[in-house]
Amino acid sequence: MDYQKILEDIYQEILPYSKVGAQADYIPALAKVDPDQYGISLKTVMGESYSFMKADKRFSIQSIAKVFAVAMGLSMKGESLWKLVGKEPSGTAFNSLVQLEIEKGKPRNPFINAGAIVVADMLMSELDDPEGEFIRFIRSLCGSDTIDYNMEVAVSERSKGYLNAAIANLLKYHGSISNDIEDVLMFYFKMCSVEMSCEELAQAFLAFTNSTPFEYAGYKMTSSQIKRLNAVMQTCGFYDEAGEFSYLVGLPGKSGVGGGIVAVHPLRYSVAVWSPRLNSKGNSVMGMKALELLTTYTQESIF
Repeated sequence: MDYQKILEDIYQEILPYSKVGAQADYIPALAKVDPDQYGISLKTVMGESYSFMKADKRFSIQSIAKVFAVAMGLSMKGESLWKLVGKEPSGTAFNSLVQLEIEKGKPRNPFINAGAIVVADMLMSELDDPEGEFIRFIRSLCGSDTIDYNMEVAVSERSKGYLNAAIANLLKYHGSISNDIEDVLMFYFKMCSVEMSCEELAQAFLAFTNSTPFEYAGYKMTSSQIKRLNAVMQTCGFYDEAGEFSYLVGLPGKSGVGGGIVAVHPLRYSVAVWSPRLNSKGNSVMGMKALELLTTYTQESIF
């Protein structure tokens, strides 16, 4: 399979979408990002690497960070993690308060904001240095010790994070988080502020393509846990557009409002794409089209 040519051909085909959508301007720091950027990187389980355009440019991974948090949570808590959060698609916006209130403070899944805040609180309760451990785990996954939080982005998110603060207060009311609300929110925003490139994301997610157990930075995942993490990515990884992504692309994955999308083909490859212009659901317009064409051209999806 000539993945390099495929990546280049895909870019030419999605160029008509290059001005569609807009960056996440409700986060002040992300509003300043040049929206006309694009990068893609694919890494195979055999060690081959293919990249195109700005695949080495770091960007705010935002909700993609939630996958790393869940991996750490599964490593520490096992199946009991699902007592804190569900594993069902939400069918509502990623920052919805309505569903959380109706369901008495238990988030539908760990990839919506409420669920990720609960997982952040759990990490804070379990770890002496959650911020240090979180970034150490990511660095270990992709083999780079320069990956870090972007405090400008984290502070920017907090300055306008009124809805997330409301979610955290509602969670606290229902006893779903135990730590100080402000501390939990800042840790959550820091997680989302982590900056990585497509090449680094694709490398990190290679760990989730295999059915064999792994250990990074002291955190272990069994083959069963990797399978389950992929299942939750498949059904819940794209906000309330998860069904559309499954239909068009057919791979487990996770998106972020920084414009990044990462997906895995179990036992074959991981792929990360970045373009800051988002659709109304909060997913990268060019990223979604690129991955749809990738599985169409290669005829490789899990279905």
